[in-house]
Amino acid sequence: MTCEIIKEHINKYDRFAACNNIRLTKVEPGYAEGELLITADSLNARGFVQGGAIFTLCDLTASGASNSGNDGMIAMGGHITYIRPGTGTKLRATARQLNRGRHTGIFSVDVFNDEDKLVAHATFNGFATGEQLVKE
Repeated sequence: MTCEIIKEHINKYDRFAACNNIRLTKVEPGYAEGELLITADSLNARGFVQGGAIFTLCDLTASGASNSGNDGMIAMGGHITYIRPGTGTKLRATARQLNRGRHTGIFSVDVFNDEDKLVAHATFNGFATGEQLVKE
């Protein structure tokens, strides 16, 4: 199973992310990148990207990194710290595997704005279900 197939599968079937202009742009073993295209529908009452949209970007990008081996990893928990408001035309996220055991993993996600300034940092821990995400 290639990482490209995993990326395409997640982008196709994570409809919530797709409806919110969030998608994976790259998946490699233990690593993924994603982006959120900012529209008027992405904004909160103050005119910044809604925190929930940023969290969804982090969650999807962590999903790409954690499922790059096609072992059906699901999130057990996530924590996010917002550093500055999300602004611009696009937010970009990078996720990397920090640790991986037989059944669990820990992943770090950073979100950047158009100026490459850090917008948020998140960590996710996941559990490998043993069921493939994409059936071969």
